[in-house]
Amino acid sequence: MTTPTPHASGTDGAPGAHVRLRRVLKVPSLVLFGLVYMVPLTIFTTYGIVTELTGGRVPMAYAITLVAMLFTARSYARMAIAFPFAGSAYVYSQRSFGPGVGFLAGWSLMLDYLFLPMINYLVIGIYLNAAFPDVPNWVFILATIALVTVLNVIGIVSVVRANFVIIGVQALFIVVFVALGIGKLNGGTVDLAAPFTGDGSVDGVTVLFAGAAILCLSFLGFDSISTLAEEAKDAGRSVPRAIIITTLSAGVIFIGLSWLSQVVYPENDFADVDSAALDVMTAAGGEFLAAFFTAAYIAGATGSALTSQASVSRILYSMGRDGVLPRRFFGRLSARFRTPARATFVVSAVSLLAMVIDLGLLAEMISFGALIAFSVVNLSVIKHYYVDRKERSANQLLSNLILPFIGFSLTVWLWTNLSGSTFIVGGLWMLGGVILLAIVTRGFRQRAPMLDLSEVEATTETDAVSTVRAAV
Repeated sequence: MTTPTPHASGTDGAPGAHVRLRRVLKVPSLVLFGLVYMVPLTIFTTYGIVTELTGGRVPMAYAITLVAMLFTARSYARMAIAFPFAGSAYVYSQRSFGPGVGFLAGWSLMLDYLFLPMINYLVIGIYLNAAFPDVPNWVFILATIALVTVLNVIGIVSVVRANFVIIGVQALFIVVFVALGIGKLNGGTVDLAAPFTGDGSVDGVTVLFAGAAILCLSFLGFDSISTLAEEAKDAGRSVPRAIIITTLSAGVIFIGLSWLSQVVYPENDFADVDSAALDVMTAAGGEFLAAFFTAAYIAGATGSALTSQASVSRILYSMGRDGVLPRRFFGRLSARFRTPARATFVVSAVSLLAMVIDLGLLAEMISFGALIAFSVVNLSVIKHYYVDRKERSANQLLSNLILPFIGFSLTVWLWTNLSGSTFIVGGLWMLGGVILLAIVTRGFRQRAPMLDLSEVEATTETDAVSTVRAAV
């Protein structure tokens, strides 16, 4: 097969039909991408809510979530080795269970990716409006959408460069917060175990499970790494490593920050539960730290919008490349920038809803989709390795059946702890996916379109040969 040049036209003569994504990302860049996507300061988005729900045991809830997410992250890493291509849970489930299940898994994942940029834009508007009340929310939202769209269209390298600045601001804040927080504790009598044992306002472990179900959204970054598989060097090795490193690193950060926050401000009485972090920051470092937090948090939300929009545009591109979505529109890369520009513009248009939609509704929709996708990926490991490839030795039994089944059980368990409204909204979304699938398959009489990986594999081999030649 002759690999088309980057500016070759497709069979229909459309420019950009066979333009390929650039393989430029290594493990550090992938880990950085995942951490920025997660936003290290994301613990403060739902900090007040989970503190009240768990009776002051946010770190314990995070520990439970981390255990569940490590099992699922391992399953993502395993599937990334088998299928190092863009598309994430969509591709993994498609190749394991067929195009119909793959489509519905991708559709559920769209809840996360399509609305995560939106929730970041909304938070940015809220915080900046609080700082500059004379300027309406929608002005800040619109300006941020425009900035993020331009950076994503220009290319993934521009996203990575912006990530260095954004993660740097958050890292600096974390250092200052930890220093001031520890200084605040010196000379005082503090129960260091209280964030794990609780303040007595709420008893039992059921509330910890409910809190963990909410906090699983903080770990969506490891999933976003898998969507960059076609832009990673040696994707079969770099992507799995980055997934595990990112998940574990983020979990340690989340547990540590939430523990310090609760020992600095060991109360459930917040001025506003939605902005409870400001009470914590004021207690730790006064108005200076509160203002610094606002700036760092907005930077983090911008970074999360930047990376999440990059991820969802690539999922739309992958589904368009399959023909599940209109191929002529979504299945094209920009001939100039070699990025899914059209899909990026669609995400930006949907994100305009941030100017009118409710924050709570967005969070519910993201929760539902994330746990469905996580569950399917865990099952995909069992189907692909244990059932299809029949890898069933003693060690393989643990790796290909027991561990992914534990991951599946944990994600389903968290899923059942979501609120009833989540299931209503999420159920309607999934119904829409079934209807679209019925249209594409002419009433399920035809097989759903499936991704042809031959050209992607050919491009991967060409990139590898070019790398070796360059090294020689």
